Amino acid sequence: MDGSLQTWLLTLVAVMIVGISKGGFGGGLGMLAVPIMALTMPPLLAAAILLPVLCAMDLMAMRAYWGRWSLEHVKITLPAAILGTIVGAFTFQYLNADHIRFVIGVISTGFALNSWFKPAQRWIKHKPGAKAGRFWGFTSGLTSFVSHTGGPPLSVYLLPQQLDKTTLQATTVLFFTAVNYFKLLPYALLGQLNFANLKISLLLLPIAALAIGMGVYLHKRVSDKLFYQITYLVLFITGLKLMIDGWQGF
Repeated sequence: MDGSLQTWLLTLVAVMIVGISKGGFGGGLGMLAVPIMALTMPPLLAAAILLPVLCAMDLMAMRAYWGRWSLEHVKITLPAAILGTIVGAFTFQYLNADHIRFVIGVISTGFALNSWFKPAQRWIKHKPGAKAGRFWGFTSGLTSFVSHTGGPPLSVYLLPQQLDKTTLQATTVLFFTAVNYFKLLPYALLGQLNFANLKISLLLLPIAALAIGMGVYLHKRVSDKLFYQITYLVLFITGLKLMIDGWQGF
Protein backbone atom coordinates (compact mmCIF):
# COMPACT_ATOMS: atom_id res chain seq x y z
CA MET A 1 0.00 0.00 0.00
CA ASP A 2 1.62 3.25 -1.18
CA GLY A 3 0.14 5.48 1.54
CA SER A 4 -1.09 8.16 -0.87
CA LEU A 5 -4.16 10.22 -0.06
CA GLN A 6 -6.05 8.67 -2.98
CA THR A 7 -5.29 5.15 -1.77
CA TRP A 8 -6.41 5.91 1.78
CA LEU A 9 -9.60 7.64 0.63
CA LEU A 10 -10.58 4.73 -1.62
CA THR A 11 -9.77 2.26 1.18
CA LEU A 12 -11.95 4.17 3.65
CA VAL A 13 -14.81 4.32 1.13
CA ALA A 14 -14.47 0.57 0.53
CA VAL A 15 -14.58 -0.22 4.26
CA MET A 16 -17.60 2.04 4.76
CA ILE A 17 -19.52 0.35 1.93
CA VAL A 18 -18.77 -3.20 3.06
CA GLY A 19 -19.57 -2.29 6.68
CA ILE A 20 -22.90 -0.69 5.81
CA SER A 21 -23.70 -3.73 3.66
CA LYS A 22 -22.82 -6.17 6.46
CA GLY A 23 -24.88 -4.09 8.83
CA GLY A 24 -27.92 -4.84 6.70
CA PHE A 25 -28.28 -2.04 4.16
CA GLY A 26 -27.51 -2.49 0.48
CA GLY A 27 -27.58 -6.26 0.15
CA GLY A 28 -24.43 -7.91 -1.21
CA LEU A 29 -22.82 -4.69 -2.38
CA GLY A 30 -19.88 -5.25 -0.06
CA MET A 31 -18.34 -6.86 -3.12
CA LEU A 32 -17.49 -3.29 -4.17
CA ALA A 33 -14.70 -3.17 -1.60
CA VAL A 34 -11.96 -5.08 -3.42
CA PRO A 35 -12.74 -3.55 -6.84
CA ILE A 36 -12.53 -0.04 -5.36
CA MET A 37 -9.28 -0.76 -3.51
CA ALA A 38 -7.85 -2.56 -6.56
CA LEU A 39 -7.90 0.75 -8.45
CA THR A 40 -4.78 1.81 -6.52
CA MET A 41 -3.24 -1.46 -5.24
CA PRO A 42 -2.89 -5.14 -6.25
CA PRO A 43 -6.16 -7.05 -5.65
CA LEU A 44 -4.40 -9.66 -3.51
CA LEU A 45 -3.10 -6.93 -1.19
CA ALA A 46 -6.59 -5.41 -0.97
CA ALA A 47 -8.06 -8.80 -0.06
CA ALA A 48 -5.38 -9.41 2.59
CA ILE A 49 -5.93 -6.02 4.25
CA LEU A 50 -9.69 -6.47 4.23
CA LEU A 51 -9.91 -9.98 5.69
CA PRO A 52 -9.18 -9.10 9.36
CA VAL A 53 -11.52 -6.11 9.03
CA LEU A 54 -14.24 -8.36 7.63
CA CYS A 55 -13.78 -10.80 10.52
CA ALA A 56 -14.23 -7.99 13.04
CA MET A 57 -17.29 -6.72 11.18
CA ASP A 58 -18.78 -10.21 11.17
CA LEU A 59 -18.70 -10.36 14.97
CA MET A 60 -20.38 -6.96 15.21
CA ALA A 61 -23.06 -8.00 12.71
CA MET A 62 -23.60 -11.34 14.47
CA ARG A 63 -24.44 -9.47 17.64
CA ALA A 64 -27.01 -7.33 15.81
CA TYR A 65 -28.73 -10.27 14.06
CA TRP A 66 -28.18 -13.06 16.60
CA GLY A 67 -30.61 -15.95 16.24
CA ARG A 68 -32.55 -14.51 13.29
CA TRP A 69 -30.91 -16.71 10.64
CA SER A 70 -32.21 -19.73 8.73
CA LEU A 71 -30.02 -22.67 9.76
CA GLU A 72 -31.64 -24.80 7.06
CA HIS A 73 -30.02 -22.74 4.31
CA VAL A 74 -26.70 -22.39 6.14
CA LYS A 75 -26.45 -26.19 6.50
CA ILE A 76 -26.94 -26.55 2.74
CA THR A 77 -24.50 -23.88 1.58
CA LEU A 78 -21.73 -23.72 4.18
CA PRO A 79 -20.04 -27.15 3.72
CA ALA A 80 -19.81 -26.51 -0.02
CA ALA A 81 -18.44 -23.02 0.65
CA ILE A 82 -15.67 -24.46 2.83
CA LEU A 83 -14.74 -26.78 -0.04
CA GLY A 84 -14.73 -23.80 -2.41
CA THR A 85 -12.46 -21.92 -0.03
CA ILE A 86 -9.99 -24.83 0.00
CA VAL A 87 -9.96 -24.93 -3.81
CA GLY A 88 -9.38 -21.17 -3.82
CA ALA A 89 -6.42 -21.57 -1.46
CA PHE A 90 -4.75 -24.12 -3.74
CA THR A 91 -5.29 -22.08 -6.93
CA PHE A 92 -4.47 -18.71 -5.35
CA GLN A 93 -0.79 -18.83 -6.26
CA TYR A 94 -1.49 -19.37 -9.96
CA LEU A 95 -3.47 -16.15 -10.38
CA ASN A 96 -1.74 -12.84 -11.04
CA ALA A 97 -3.10 -9.37 -10.31
CA ASP A 98 -4.28 -8.70 -13.87
CA HIS A 99 -6.20 -11.99 -14.06
CA ILE A 100 -7.94 -11.20 -10.78
CA ARG A 101 -8.71 -7.63 -11.83
CA PHE A 102 -10.35 -8.92 -15.01
CA VAL A 103 -12.38 -11.61 -13.21
CA ILE A 104 -13.55 -9.16 -10.54
CA GLY A 105 -14.45 -6.68 -13.27
CA VAL A 106 -16.56 -9.31 -15.08
CA ILE A 107 -18.33 -10.27 -11.83
CA SER A 108 -18.94 -6.63 -10.91
CA THR A 109 -20.34 -5.52 -14.28
CA GLY A 110 -22.36 -8.72 -14.62
CA PHE A 111 -23.93 -8.25 -11.21
CA ALA A 112 -24.82 -4.64 -12.02
CA LEU A 113 -26.29 -5.52 -15.42
CA ASN A 114 -28.36 -8.32 -13.89
CA SER A 115 -29.72 -5.90 -11.27
CA TRP A 116 -30.90 -3.57 -14.07
CA PHE A 117 -32.16 -6.03 -16.69
CA LYS A 118 -32.71 -9.16 -14.53
CA PRO A 119 -31.93 -11.84 -17.16
CA ALA A 120 -31.27 -14.36 -14.39
CA GLN A 121 -34.93 -14.19 -13.34
CA ARG A 122 -35.92 -15.86 -16.61
CA TRP A 123 -34.19 -19.01 -15.39
CA ILE A 124 -35.59 -18.97 -11.86
CA LYS A 125 -39.06 -20.50 -11.98
CA HIS A 126 -39.01 -22.11 -8.53
CA LYS A 127 -37.07 -21.80 -5.31
CA PRO A 128 -33.58 -23.28 -5.80
CA GLY A 129 -33.15 -26.63 -4.04
CA ALA A 130 -30.30 -28.23 -2.11
CA LYS A 131 -28.23 -29.05 -5.21
CA ALA A 132 -28.38 -25.42 -6.33
CA GLY A 133 -27.53 -24.33 -2.78
CA ARG A 134 -24.42 -26.48 -2.73
CA PHE A 135 -23.32 -25.25 -6.17
CA TRP A 136 -23.74 -21.58 -5.30
CA GLY A 137 -22.26 -22.16 -1.85
CA PHE A 138 -19.13 -23.64 -3.46
CA THR A 139 -18.93 -20.74 -5.93
CA SER A 140 -19.37 -18.26 -3.10
CA GLY A 141 -16.56 -19.83 -1.07
CA LEU A 142 -14.21 -19.81 -4.07
CA THR A 143 -14.84 -16.20 -5.09
CA SER A 144 -14.85 -15.11 -1.45
CA PHE A 145 -11.37 -16.51 -0.94
CA VAL A 146 -9.90 -14.89 -4.04
CA SER A 147 -11.48 -11.45 -3.78
CA HIS A 148 -14.14 -11.33 -1.01
CA THR A 149 -16.85 -11.31 -3.70
CA GLY A 150 -18.87 -14.26 -2.43
CA GLY A 151 -22.04 -12.25 -1.94
CA PRO A 152 -23.51 -12.42 -5.49
CA PRO A 153 -23.27 -16.25 -5.85
CA LEU A 154 -24.87 -16.74 -2.43
CA SER A 155 -27.59 -14.24 -3.35
CA VAL A 156 -28.48 -16.27 -6.46
CA TYR A 157 -29.51 -19.05 -4.08
CA LEU A 158 -30.90 -17.07 -1.15
CA LEU A 159 -32.90 -14.29 -2.81
CA PRO A 160 -35.43 -16.62 -4.53
CA GLN A 161 -36.11 -18.26 -1.14
CA GLN A 162 -38.22 -15.18 -0.34
CA LEU A 163 -36.97 -14.81 3.22
CA ASP A 164 -37.86 -11.63 5.06
CA LYS A 165 -35.07 -9.06 4.88
CA THR A 166 -33.87 -9.56 8.45
CA THR A 167 -33.73 -13.37 8.13
CA LEU A 168 -31.91 -12.98 4.83
CA GLN A 169 -29.37 -10.61 6.36
CA ALA A 170 -28.85 -12.77 9.45
CA THR A 171 -28.36 -15.91 7.31
CA THR A 172 -25.83 -14.10 5.15
CA VAL A 173 -23.98 -12.81 8.22
CA LEU A 174 -23.74 -16.29 9.78
CA PHE A 175 -22.57 -17.82 6.50
CA PHE A 176 -19.79 -15.29 5.89
CA THR A 177 -18.67 -15.24 9.52
CA ALA A 178 -17.89 -18.94 9.21
CA VAL A 179 -16.30 -18.56 5.76
CA ASN A 180 -14.15 -15.54 6.67
CA TYR A 181 -12.78 -17.08 9.84
CA PHE A 182 -12.00 -20.29 7.97
CA LYS A 183 -10.06 -18.18 5.43
CA LEU A 184 -7.69 -16.84 8.08
CA LEU A 185 -5.54 -19.99 8.20
CA PRO A 186 -4.84 -20.33 4.45
CA TYR A 187 -4.30 -16.56 4.16
CA ALA A 188 -1.72 -16.80 6.95
CA LEU A 189 -0.03 -19.82 5.34
CA LEU A 190 0.15 -17.92 2.04
CA GLY A 191 1.92 -15.03 3.81
CA GLN A 192 -0.90 -12.54 3.32
CA LEU A 193 -1.45 -11.77 7.01
CA ASN A 194 1.91 -10.12 7.62
CA PHE A 195 2.57 -7.36 10.14
CA ALA A 196 2.39 -4.52 7.58
CA ASN A 197 -1.04 -5.61 6.34
CA LEU A 198 -2.37 -6.28 9.84
CA LYS A 199 -1.28 -2.81 10.97
CA ILE A 200 -3.38 -1.22 8.22
CA SER A 201 -6.31 -3.49 9.09
CA LEU A 202 -6.10 -2.40 12.72
CA LEU A 203 -6.24 1.27 11.74
CA LEU A 204 -9.44 0.59 9.77
CA LEU A 205 -11.35 -1.04 12.65
CA PRO A 206 -12.94 2.19 14.01
CA ILE A 207 -14.33 2.93 10.54
CA ALA A 208 -15.60 -0.64 10.36
CA ALA A 209 -17.48 -0.27 13.66
CA LEU A 210 -19.02 3.02 12.54
CA ALA A 211 -20.10 1.50 9.21
CA ILE A 212 -21.73 -1.54 10.85
CA GLY A 213 -23.70 0.75 13.15
CA MET A 214 -24.86 2.81 10.17
CA GLY A 215 -25.89 -0.32 8.29
CA VAL A 216 -27.99 -1.62 11.19
CA TYR A 217 -29.62 1.80 11.61
CA LEU A 218 -30.44 2.11 7.91
CA HIS A 219 -31.68 -1.49 7.73
CA LYS A 220 -34.39 -0.59 10.22
CA ARG A 221 -35.36 2.84 8.91
CA VAL A 222 -34.52 3.52 5.25
CA SER A 223 -35.51 2.08 1.87
CA ASP A 224 -32.69 0.51 -0.14
CA LYS A 225 -33.88 1.92 -3.48
CA LEU A 226 -31.69 5.03 -3.87
CA PHE A 227 -28.68 3.34 -2.29
CA TYR A 228 -28.96 0.48 -4.80
CA GLN A 229 -29.28 2.83 -7.75
CA ILE A 230 -26.14 4.78 -6.88
CA THR A 231 -24.05 1.80 -5.81
CA TYR A 232 -24.91 -0.35 -8.82
CA LEU A 233 -23.81 2.51 -11.07
CA VAL A 234 -20.51 2.81 -9.19
CA LEU A 235 -20.16 -0.97 -9.31
CA PHE A 236 -20.64 -1.02 -13.08
CA ILE A 237 -18.15 1.79 -13.73
CA THR A 238 -15.58 0.28 -11.37
CA GLY A 239 -16.03 -3.14 -12.99
CA LEU A 240 -15.46 -1.72 -16.47
CA LYS A 241 -12.26 0.01 -15.30
CA LEU A 242 -10.95 -3.23 -13.78
CA MET A 243 -11.81 -5.24 -16.89
CA ILE A 244 -9.90 -2.77 -19.07
CA ASP A 245 -6.88 -2.75 -16.73
CA GLY A 246 -6.89 -6.53 -16.44
CA TRP A 247 -7.26 -7.09 -20.18
CA GLN A 248 -4.32 -4.80 -20.91
CA GLY A 249 -2.17 -6.98 -18.64
CA PHE A 250 -2.88 -10.25 -20.46
